[in-house]
Amino acid sequence: MPETSSPAAAPADAAPPAHAWLQAWRVYLEPSSLRMLALGFAAGLPLLLVLGTLSFRLREAGIDRSTIGHLSWVGLAYGFKWVWAPLVDRLPIPWLTRKLGRRRSWLLLSQALIMLGLVGMALADPRAALEPIVWCALAVAFGSATQDIALDAFRIESAHTEQQAALAASYQTGYRLAMIWAGAGVLWLAAWAEVPGAAPAAAAAASTPEATLALSYQNAAWASAYLVMSVSMLVGVVTVLFSREPAQVPLPPAKNAAEWLRSALVEPFADFILRYRWQAVLILALIAIYRISDVVMGIMANPFYVDMGYTKDEVATVTKVYGVVMTLLGAFIGGVMAMRWGVMRVLMLGAALSAATNWLFAWLAGHGHDVVALIGVVSADNLASGIASAAFIGYLSSLTNINYSATQYALFSSMMLLLPKFVAGFSGDYVNAHGYAAFFNHTALLGVPVLVLVALAARLQPPAGGEPPAVR
Repeated sequence: MPETSSPAAAPADAAPPAHAWLQAWRVYLEPSSLRMLALGFAAGLPLLLVLGTLSFRLREAGIDRSTIGHLSWVGLAYGFKWVWAPLVDRLPIPWLTRKLGRRRSWLLLSQALIMLGLVGMALADPRAALEPIVWCALAVAFGSATQDIALDAFRIESAHTEQQAALAASYQTGYRLAMIWAGAGVLWLAAWAEVPGAAPAAAAAASTPEATLALSYQNAAWASAYLVMSVSMLVGVVTVLFSREPAQVPLPPAKNAAEWLRSALVEPFADFILRYRWQAVLILALIAIYRISDVVMGIMANPFYVDMGYTKDEVATVTKVYGVVMTLLGAFIGGVMAMRWGVMRVLMLGAALSAATNWLFAWLAGHGHDVVALIGVVSADNLASGIASAAFIGYLSSLTNINYSATQYALFSSMMLLLPKFVAGFSGDYVNAHGYAAFFNHTALLGVPVLVLVALAARLQPPAGGEPPAVR
């Protein structure tokens, strides 16, 4: 017989709903959340520099949209990071791991690779040859993906399960602040470094839009901007050096190479299959397509802005600053809603909003150059993206087993990008053939299967992945 009036049924320190919400928001001031804020910045900085910002730079240099779309396959490095995730999860780095610990040593090594790659991208000129900038972009993407592997494990091992959504929101905040700097900051720096009136007559006489863009392009301005971005990675380096290594589950020493390979490569994937059994297929399918409408659309967003006549300052201010602020707002709202209402409800809401907002870009394509309209479209799109990202990261974190956190989370986050990035590589071809409006309309429809899979996954009660030790 339930006793609803008994003190045992209602704890004496139970807070009123309003206070409970206030207490939930205070989680963002805890040390683990603040660490994620800074490390999220380091994680978010490289992504745009090899994808979104790079596509803007290449389009300004007169590179064809189809080529830009194909070059977005550099981002597939994020989709295949599960291949080397077991090494990051288990393999020590000589001397460095002994001094810093397993997670911090891999973070520091990957950050060094990112910085070197960005220097190479700064010195390369896409008009002269694309190959150098592609190889440097691949180095940045590989280093960034490796950093993500170690950082995701660091985050999962740094707090209890119920805090993961809040840590995801803090991570997203740092990530989005970095995207302001790697998006708007690069554009502002490049615009500031440009020499006014360079080659206006030659550009006006060019026979094609690509030739016009190439003749007015100033690579030295972009070079200085990318060099600043390389230096900005020191935020992550300093944070790693002054952070504590999270407590980890001790790993038994392997007796031979075969045993090490089994524990590093086979057991993390076998554990996931054994825990979820047939449900694993549904979960992996959901992970594989959850962000497909956003990722496929995003590759052509910056070429779209260039072709619509928006200036660097307009794009920087509206899409890279104001839009990112809206994403931050969405991430915080999504993190708190997930803690109060559950991840799956917010996961469904984020999927629906993310797909629907692509139709606004289709409308903007027919509306024409209008900064006010751009603000409205970007506001809706980025708010939806923030809500979806916070819920999705919390969902992925809940699936992992603490014993294999780096490898399993790398598998999930890789699958999240693999199919979308591959499809996105053909986005330039589609725009060339059918136009921007049709492209945005059809990317919205890609979100319909996602809603079906979220509804099915919400009916499951999967086993927990294990409780990580708390680190303050």
